[in-house]
Amino acid sequence: MGKIIDELSFFLPSYNEEKNVEKSAMDVKRALEKVAKKWEVIIVNDGSSDKTGEIADRLHRKWGAKVKVVHNRPNRGYGGALKTGFESAKYKWVAFADSDGQFKYDEIKSFIEKHEQTGADLVLGIRRSRADSTVRKLFTFVWSKVLPRLLLGLKVTDYSCGFKLIKKDVYKNVQPLIGEEKVTQIEMLTKAQRLGYKFAEVKVTHLPRKFGHQTGADLKVIVRSVRDLLKLWYQLR
Repeated sequence: MGKIIDELSFFLPSYNEEKNVEKSAMDVKRALEKVAKKWEVIIVNDGSSDKTGEIADRLHRKWGAKVKVVHNRPNRGYGGALKTGFESAKYKWVAFADSDGQFKYDEIKSFIEKHEQTGADLVLGIRRSRADSTVRKLFTFVWSKVLPRLLLGLKVTDYSCGFKLIKKDVYKNVQPLIGEEKVTQIEMLTKAQRLGYKFAEVKVTHLPRKFGHQTGADLKVIVRSVRDLLKLWYQLR
């Protein structure tokens, strides 16, 4: 079977993922070789304090221009890493997925096929069964399904799923994005919805994390995200 998309940038937000980033980047590279005529892998090293940046640079030296590395210094948080990834992408379509190894990156093919079937500008992942702790699942339920819907009318099933395929023009046309951390995705999707872009969703596998620590449910991240969400609601109401 031939390639099914002309060009695709795929970036991996990475913060202290020294035990995950190499395998994740290799898996993404293998997946893109099968589905895209032109492609690039972008590792966004978001101010890591471990060897994530060193490993990413080594992969760039090994694979050349096909694997780009961007270093955020200092750490800009998840929202900052997303902005860096989109701004560094050179192709028409941009995908991103967390670099923690909790996704099967070859499922990008399902995202592309969903776009082909629906003509969607954004294809969002829905985790079939979340491989996270009960506390994290509860937090995500409130954060993903309650607050964005109530405050902003965002009509997506699993906005915080860290696996998406989006036209780069969508990102360009929802600027400026003021939200940080978790609010960046909420703001981008809400603005895209209000501009009339077409959404589609696809179910994806979610695997248990083997190495490293998740920071999304840290108290300081939660407090900052709630503050930014209320600020966003005030500005968009």
